[in-house]
Parts: sequence; C-alpha cells; structure tokens
Amino acid sequence: MKLAGKIAERVAEGLLTLSGSVTSLVILLIIVFLFKEGFGLFRSPMVDKGYSLCVNAGNPVRSLRSTEIKEIFDGEITSWEEVGGEDVDIMPFRFDEIFELYAEETFGNDYELLPLKLGEVITANKNIIALLPDSYFPTHNPDAVILRSENISVAGFLAGKEWIPTATPAPQFGILPLLLGTLWVSIFAILIALPLGLGVAVYLSELAGEGTRKILKPTIELLAGIPSVVYGFFGLVVFVPLIQNTLGLPVGETALAGSFILAIMALPTIITVAEDAMRNTPKTMREASLGLGATHWQTIYRVIIPYASSGISAAVVLGVGRAVGETMAVLMVTGNAAVMPHSLLEPVRTIPATIAAELGEAPSGGAHYQALFLLGSILFIFTLVISISAEMISKQQKNKGL
Repeated sequence: MKLAGKIAERVAEGLLTLSGSVTSLVILLIIVFLFKEGFGLFRSPMVDKGYSLCVNAGNPVRSLRSTEIKEIFDGEITSWEEVGGEDVDIMPFRFDEIFELYAEETFGNDYELLPLKLGEVITANKNIIALLPDSYFPTHNPDAVILRSENISVAGFLAGKEWIPTATPAPQFGILPLLLGTLWVSIFAILIALPLGLGVAVYLSELAGEGTRKILKPTIELLAGIPSVVYGFFGLVVFVPLIQNTLGLPVGETALAGSFILAIMALPTIITVAEDAMRNTPKTMREASLGLGATHWQTIYRVIIPYASSGISAAVVLGVGRAVGETMAVLMVTGNAAVMPHSLLEPVRTIPATIAAELGEAPSGGAHYQALFLLGSILFIFTLVISISAEMISKQQKNKGL
C-alpha cells in the first residue's frame, strides 16, 4: 500500500510538473509570436506594398514623409514648395488614371504599352507625382525617378497623430490617439470608481451589520461575473442618451460614457480587495485606538485605512488593469473614433477596441495586421506592468501583516 501511494504521488507530481511546463511554454510562445508579428511592421514600407511613387527627374524632391504623401493625395498639400520643391502645383496621378487619358484598347490584352505610356505622362508633366505598380514602372525612361521610400518608423508609430490604416497610398499608423483615448477613459474611470469603491468597502468592513454584509458582499462579487457586453448594452441604453440629452451634445457616445461604464465594471474588484484589506486590520489595533479615546470614525480614517493602504493600492491597480484591458463595453459606448481627444465629451477609441474592430478585416501578414499585433504588444506591456505593481503591493501588505 505504501509503495502504491508513493507511485501515485510521483505520478501526480509528474503530471503537475508537465502541466505547468507545457502551460509556461505555450504562454512564452504566444508572447514571442505576438512581438514577432508586431515588430514586423517596422520592416514594411510607407507606401503600399508593390507600389512606388515616381516624380519627374526635373523635380528636386527625392523623398517625402508618410504624412506628406497622404496629404498630397488627399489634396491638403497642393504645392511642391510646401515639401521643399519649387513653387508649382502638385499633380497627383494614380495608375488607373492612365485609362482616362488613353482608351483601354490602346494597350491590347497584355498591356505591354503601359510602361511606355506612363513614361510619356511623367515626361510631359514636371510637377507630377505618380503612384505606379512596380510591375508597370517605366524603368527605361530617364525622366522617371522613384522617390526614396523608407520603412515605417518607431517614432512615427508611437508619436503619430493619425490612425488611418486603410489610407492610400500611405497608411497612417500613429497610435497617439488610441493611447490617449485608452488613458483618458481608464484614468477618469478610476477617479470615479475609487471614492465610491472605498466608501462601500469602509461601509461593509466597519459599519454594516453581519446580516447586511452577508447579502451585499456576494451581490457585489456577482457583478464581476456579468459579461462586458451586458454592461455595454446598459451604457448604450442608459448612459449614452442621458449624457447626450443632459449636456446637449450631438452624440452621447463619448469618453465620459466609457469612463462611467468602466467605473461600474471596476467597482466589484476595488470593493472586494479593499474590504478584505480593511478587515485584516488586527483587532488589537482597533481596540487600542478606541481605548485611547478615539471615536469610531477617527479609528477608521486614522488607523484602519492607513494600515490597509497597501491593500487599497492593490485594489486600485487591479481596477486600472480591468479598465485598460476592457474591449466590448468600451467599443459600444465611446463612439469608436480614432481621433486625438481634447475633452471627455468627445468620441474616442481605445487600443483593445481597435484590435477587436479591425483584426477581422486586416489582410493577414500585411502592415495593418502587423500594426494590430503591435498594439496587442503594447497592451501586454501595460497589463504586465500593472500586474507586477499589484504583486509588489500585495507582498508589502503581507509583510506588514507579519
């Protein structure tokens, strides 16, 4: 019997070790895959893959930034002088416009004359900037010069103010509006949830009767299990119309609506963790405070809350983590607009909402696909920092308890 018991223990130990090793390896491979796919973005050219920008050889401009390319083809930059050239109007030219100048029958079935005709157009227009497929580029025309095309830069990704991954010929992958939108919604959600959550935690820990606590505590913990899409529907039906009608806004889907919803979603975590930290305050400390003549309220805010400060901090950090990583509820109530936020009363878009909304339509392996994986990497770093902070704060609380 002893031998059988030892064998069973060894088998169980081996299975647990194998399970832990496999789980750790899978997590590590997921992280490696996430960062590998994401950082591939910085090997992608600014211009759409398979295309090149061409100018007349007489044009002194030989390179353009990604934002300048977009603004030229959007008509926002109209003179070469604005990008370091001569004071002449820019003539944007896309490949399919060649069929407006020449009948399609001119080229036959194999379009062998296309490079020649494209070269003629470039030779005849010194102020042209042409977006051409590499396969039809007029390589033998001395008047056709390819603009230098750099890869998407780290600085452009982190500091860019436009997120327009479908823009042609130069997609814009600036995450600043997404980053600020995530921070705005999360920070204001915590500013709303923290005083409310701390107040409820104090009530449950110090003021509520045992019967009341037994009812309220499980109810609050149950709120953490409600699917986020339900919170999103609640915000869409209640908060969005309320904000729109009360403040007279054109739309109610704003950062403020997202902050309210995230605050509600973060409350169960903040209340539960903070209340547990307060109840772990030694009974002797409470009695000593009351014995020295302190009132009940003085004991709460001068003894119990300072003692439980590490646990309360951990509650706040975990609440922030809940807010930063939330997807569906925020996607439904914030307006989902990737623009630079200037106030809480404007639509915004967060990083998780962007990934959820765009990953299904991004071509696999393309720059847009890689940019979304890089957003996931940034979100992973955020949550990792938050988790490490919560772990360190929890250890401080345990050491203080010892």
